[in-house]
Amino acid sequence: MDQLTLSEKIGSNYMYLDISGALNSYTLTEFQEKVYSYIPDFNVVVKMDEIIQIDSSGVGVLLAAHNEGLDSGTKFYIMSPSEPVRHALDKTGFMDMLNIIHSVTEVS
Repeated sequence: MDQLTLSEKIGSNYMYLDISGALNSYTLTEFQEKVYSYIPDFNVVVKMDEIIQIDSSGVGVLLAAHNEGLDSGTKFYIMSPSEPVRHALDKTGFMDMLNIIHSVTEVS
């Protein structure tokens, strides 16, 4: 069975979410709820270096979070995307439009 682990902490100007496991239609509910609750008030950084699988619904949540940030005047960042995440974003053409960072020091 697919599983997603999520931990969170507040940074100086962002909310930091560290996720690992699979991000797909079976696992994304808690992640989606947290991101959408934080994005109106915080920049959101999602560390994704331990994501082993992502499907189209997972990519859809990332894109929707990016768009919510634009609408709210905050930013949504993907930090250190794993190879499966990079592949999914490249395949869908969204890699260049999302904010990809390697460290929280890049949050503006």
